[in-house]
Amino acid sequence: MNSDNPQEKSSPNISFEPDDQQPVRILGIETSCDETAAAVIEDGRVILSNKVASQADLHAQFGGVFPEVASRQHILAIYPIIEQALHDAHLTINELDAIAVTRGPGLPGSLAVGVNTAKGLSLGSGLPLIGVNHLEAHLYSAWLISADKTQTSEPHYPLLALVVSGGHTELVLMTDHLKYQRLGGTLDDAAGESFDKVARLLELPYPGGPSIQNAAELGNPQTFEFPRAWLKDTWNFSFSGLKTAVLREVQRLQTVGTPLPVSNLAASFQAAVIDVLVGKTLDAAKEFKAKEILIAGGVSANKSLRQTFEERAKYPLHIPPISLCTDNAAMVAGAGFFRYINGQRDPLDFDVLPNWPISEI
Repeated sequence: MNSDNPQEKSSPNISFEPDDQQPVRILGIETSCDETAAAVIEDGRVILSNKVASQADLHAQFGGVFPEVASRQHILAIYPIIEQALHDAHLTINELDAIAVTRGPGLPGSLAVGVNTAKGLSLGSGLPLIGVNHLEAHLYSAWLISADKTQTSEPHYPLLALVVSGGHTELVLMTDHLKYQRLGGTLDDAAGESFDKVARLLELPYPGGPSIQNAAELGNPQTFEFPRAWLKDTWNFSFSGLKTAVLREVQRLQTVGTPLPVSNLAASFQAAVIDVLVGKTLDAAKEFKAKEILIAGGVSANKSLRQTFEERAKYPLHIPPISLCTDNAAMVAGAGFFRYINGQRDPLDFDVLPNWPISEI
């Protein structure tokens, strides 16, 4: 992979098994948004360490991520978090095989901190450097297991994946390792972004996902009939109209002097989002004859979303544990492993790609 063509075609003859019996250990680095993370993964599956320094409390005062603050905080946290990840894995950097780092998509300043740190470590240690797509990394969170747990079966292809997070809502058909077809995505607000915006309307704290979920547990999801944007004949999503519908309902209630039924509003909004996410994912799985379904990204931590998929899906489901749903470096190292054994080695002059889409590779 070179700096001009970051998503080259994979060779059909590549074997996705290590060349020898020695374990392959990858250091992952993640700084795409407001989580500074480092992890060490063995053979693309086993988590030897996984450390995350969250900035959520820092950005809560702004009601969302403040990019300049995020990048400055990454600078402060990046080396201590890498040192802790190596310490927890009982390894030195010279005992690793490669360094994988999130190249994009994400906030430019945040991405630059992780990428430049990885370049420095690569230059100093001589280890190969691998740039990883953040969305691809979320998919590979489904392969990860803790070192103290028995290995489980890997997902089977073709795999229909829903990547749903603060900045992304995408349906992806995964036909093999590193082979993707993007079916559709959000045309406006991502699902996680709409959770944050509606949380602000309801005066709930940031981040909006957990706040909406907690409020919704006390509410009736059938109180308000909020719209579902099905966008028929496409695999795209749209949540801006739903957000506007919540805004208008809030304004109407405020005009008549009625106290906001926050729990009912949150439950009705959440139900509308989940209905579309689950419905379109299941329809796509049927259309493209998927064998299994994978749900990944920060919003996949939502209890109601997980339960609804478990109730409605007639497919084997892969939903990572909560700790691997939000941004972390274990998933970056996991994806980096498959790129490493596929022969990817990136030059030190590659740049970050803030708008890097996942596409067929």
